[in-house]
Amino acid sequence: MSYLPGKFVWFEHASGDPAKAQAFYASLFGWHAESMPMGQMQYTMIMNGADGIGGFVQADGGARWVSYVSVPDVDKAYAAALAAGARSESAPMDYGPVGRGAAVIDPTGARISLWKSAQADRPDQDVPVGGWVWNELTTSDPQAALKFYTGLIGYTQDTMPMEAGGSYHLLKTEGDKGRGGVMKSPDEKMPSQWVPYVHVADCDATLSKAGQLGATVCMPGTDIPGVGRIGMLSDPQGALVAVIKPSPRS
Repeated sequence: MSYLPGKFVWFEHASGDPAKAQAFYASLFGWHAESMPMGQMQYTMIMNGADGIGGFVQADGGARWVSYVSVPDVDKAYAAALAAGARSESAPMDYGPVGRGAAVIDPTGARISLWKSAQADRPDQDVPVGGWVWNELTTSDPQAALKFYTGLIGYTQDTMPMEAGGSYHLLKTEGDKGRGGVMKSPDEKMPSQWVPYVHVADCDATLSKAGQLGATVCMPGTDIPGVGRIGMLSDPQGALVAVIKPSPRS
C-alpha cells in the first residue's frame, strides 16, 4: 500500500443542515451523495462522478470545511500536535473499516484532522473538474502556523511575495510536491481556517451561480499569474470554499 504523508486526502463539510449543504453543492458542482456504512453508523459521502472525495456530517459550532491530512501514525501525530500547542477536538479512534483519525485545533485556531487510511492514499494525478486541487490556511499568525505544520507533518516551505503585499508560504512534501499554502488572514476578524479549492471549468460563472443559490461571494474572480483564476465564496450556511480554473500547463 502506498501512502503520501502530508497530502490532504479528504474534505468534510460539517454543518447543522447536511441536507441543505448537499443540495447546494449538487447544484453548484454537480456532486452527488452516497450513503456508506461506517461501523454502526451511516456516512454520507460526496461523489464527484465515480470518485469519493469527501463527506457531509452533522455538527454544531458553525458550518465549515474540515481538511484531512495523511500521517503515518495518527496516535503519534496527535500526541505531537498537543505537545506543540494544539488543542484536542477528538482523540484518535478507528472509523469502521476505512481508517483511523483524530482532530485538533492548531495553535492559531484552525481545525485539522489527522488521518491514516486502512488502504492507501489516492495517488497524485490530474484532478478533474469538481475535484480538490489545493488547500490554503489563512491565519492570524503565519509564522506560528509554519512552525507547527513543518514540525508536525515534516513539510518544507518556500516563501514568495504576493502582489497585494505580504508573503505566501508554499508547503511541500518529498519530491518538491506542493501540498498547500499559508498566508496571513486578510481580515483580522476572520478566524484561522483551512480553505479548500475546487477545480472548476469557469471561475466567474461558478461564482455567479453560487450567488444565485444563496452563497456570498467573498472574493470575485481574480487572475493569479502562473496559477489560474480564483475566487472564494461562503456557502448558504457560512462555510468558506474557494474555486479555481487552473492556468493551462506550458
